[in-house]
Amino acid sequence: MTDDTKSGRPRDLGIAALRGLALALVSLPGAVLCFVLSLVSLVLIPIGVGIVTTPWVLTGVRIFADWRRVLAAEWGGVRIPPTYRALPKGAGPWTRTFGMLRDPATWRDLLWLPVDMTAGFITAVLPAALVVYPLEGFAIAAGLWRILPDGYWYGFVRVTDQTSALGAAALALVLLFFAHFFTARLLQVHFLLTRAVLGSDQGELTERVRVLTETRRDAVDTSAAELRRIERDLHDGAQARLVAVGMDLGTIEMLLDKDPAKAKQLVAEARRSSAEALAELRDLVRGIHPPVLAERGLGDAVRALALRLPIATEVNVELSGRAEAPVESAAYFAVSEVLTNAVKHAGGDRIWIDLHHTNGMLRIGVTDNGRGGAVIGAGSGLAGIERRLGTFDGVLAVSSPVGGPTMVTMEIPCALS
Repeated sequence: MTDDTKSGRPRDLGIAALRGLALALVSLPGAVLCFVLSLVSLVLIPIGVGIVTTPWVLTGVRIFADWRRVLAAEWGGVRIPPTYRALPKGAGPWTRTFGMLRDPATWRDLLWLPVDMTAGFITAVLPAALVVYPLEGFAIAAGLWRILPDGYWYGFVRVTDQTSALGAAALALVLLFFAHFFTARLLQVHFLLTRAVLGSDQGELTERVRVLTETRRDAVDTSAAELRRIERDLHDGAQARLVAVGMDLGTIEMLLDKDPAKAKQLVAEARRSSAEALAELRDLVRGIHPPVLAERGLGDAVRALALRLPIATEVNVELSGRAEAPVESAAYFAVSEVLTNAVKHAGGDRIWIDLHHTNGMLRIGVTDNGRGGAVIGAGSGLAGIERRLGTFDGVLAVSSPVGGPTMVTMEIPCALS
């Protein structure tokens, strides 16, 4: 349920009424037009004309249905994922026509159109009627009854004089009382009706499988890239230094009797090389899974990240426990990447980090006062973060108008221990 359905404030009633009226004005003519064009185009298929027109008409129906899906999500909090089958690229009219007609989602769209122009219209116009109709009753009591036809009916009240006009006002007051509780809920019924016809459990399952397949592939690619990075860092860094230390020790062994001074110098160099190799190994381990994250949890690990930044950073943590290790690791490296982007590209002088857990969701917000303009695109660090979070059904949202500020919000469903 959305906030509108939970509140009966006048502003919420007005918003629900306006939205219902807008939906009513669109659902009836839009659904009628789409339905008539679809019916005509399908009838014309046997004579060949429909082969050409049907793909265009059904595409228009899909656009109309997708727009209503967006409204259902934004106005009612009702998510209706589209489940249309993909058509071959470059397909001709024949393939497109019968490919779309074999898609169950197409027939759900066509079934939804008459439902939307009837029951959908009623459930959309009722919220507006519940708010507007009482206004007529109050206007009648205020004197409008004098210019109305004799025996005018307001609801079940026959208005003939001031007394009956006051009865109309009393009825209007009762209707307004019900509007207070049911206007937003009736609008919610409209969206639930839309989902009942347009939605598909099988379609949602298919979409879920598709998302899981993509995130699994991304996780495998990320893991492979991480393994290659570790191998490269070991080969070019610590391994090379340890090989050099081994060679120095061999040389030292030969010089111990012949040139003790030179051997002593090489021992000092070997000690420095071993210390540098150890430092590189520690950095490498910290990059795989930071010890502070394993020992003290996500909150302290993010605080440690903030302390190493060259920009003033404020961290607010409200976590009552710890998430599972893979979730903490994904969240940590996502925050690390966002902070790296902010330092490199934002050009700001302050960063705010907020971590909290509510309603089974780990929410992380990172805000900077930089120049803005950040977008999620292919090849960007933000796209990598989105893929990382997607492995855990997490989502990434970015608000970054030109001129700033930039707000990056991450959400991962999880439970805290």
